[in-house]
Amino acid sequence: MAKKKKVSKGAKKRLLVFGTLSFAVIIYFFITLATYTLNIIDLKHEKKQLEDQLLVLKEDEENLNIELKKLQDPDYIARFARENYLYSKNGEYIIKIQDDEEEVEDTDVDHGKSIQYIVIGGASFLAILGIYVIRHLAK
Repeated sequence: MAKKKKVSKGAKKRLLVFGTLSFAVIIYFFITLATYTLNIIDLKHEKKQLEDQLLVLKEDEENLNIELKKLQDPDYIARFARENYLYSKNGEYIIKIQDDEEEVEDTDVDHGKSIQYIVIGGASFLAILGIYVIRHLAK
């Protein structure tokens, strides 16, 4: 037969104190580890976004350098001023013609309003029909 060892009260107190302390340290370690891991993931995501932004900015820089070179040409400057600022030479007349893109945008707005009117009309019809049915059922 195996004898059971008696554990003294002091050993129980030490085990309780050091066990609780060890458990708290382990929990703190895992919380800290999770926090650092989340921070690393966030920083990697931010790094990716900044790298993408850097690529866009480099493309913009290239486009601006090309535009800068074009602006050195007086003929390009004159054409640019005529197209964008309605600048004309003596004796020239400028007629502004509306682009097709602007017309499409206007029709989209009208289309949205017509849908809104249809929805409001349909809802009004259903409300009137509902009132009519309720009144006839109440009689």
